[in-house]
Amino acid sequence: MAVTQRRGRRIMMTPAEVDAFLAEQRTCRVATVSSDGRPHVSALWFAWDGTSLWLYSLTRSRRWAELRRDPRIAVVVDEGEEYEELRGVELSGTAVFVGEAPRTGDDRPELRAPEALFARKNFGLDAMPHDGRHAWLRLTPDAIASWDFRKLSAL
Repeated sequence: MAVTQRRGRRIMMTPAEVDAFLAEQRTCRVATVSSDGRPHVSALWFAWDGTSLWLYSLTRSRRWAELRRDPRIAVVVDEGEEYEELRGVELSGTAVFVGEAPRTGDDRPELRAPEALFARKNFGLDAMPHDGRHAWLRLTPDAIASWDFRKLSAL
């Protein structure tokens, strides 16, 4: 179960708002830790299934190599231009590698639902296209923090 945030309660999203926000957004920023301890951040498409964030990553990327060495991960999904429009969600925990790497499309029951969700959301397709260069990471967050500055105008 994810840790409940303590600060910013006035602007935090409800669980239903978090689910809706993550369902509508496409791009996240993924933070990993490099071998020298420095953070590395990269953008990636994702899918949220209500419990876990599914990331389809290049297996020959710096992100993949860093997570193989140290699976700690933080992800931010946000939007808004003006201060009073800002909203987002930060999820953190441990990345889990799911399925073969790279993904070839072999039938994997644990990937049926996330692949269908990801394909519809990001490609407008019923089935996931596999290019032999990507594979799946799952983040079931230990902690979730959220903010929606639009709520400040209601106060």
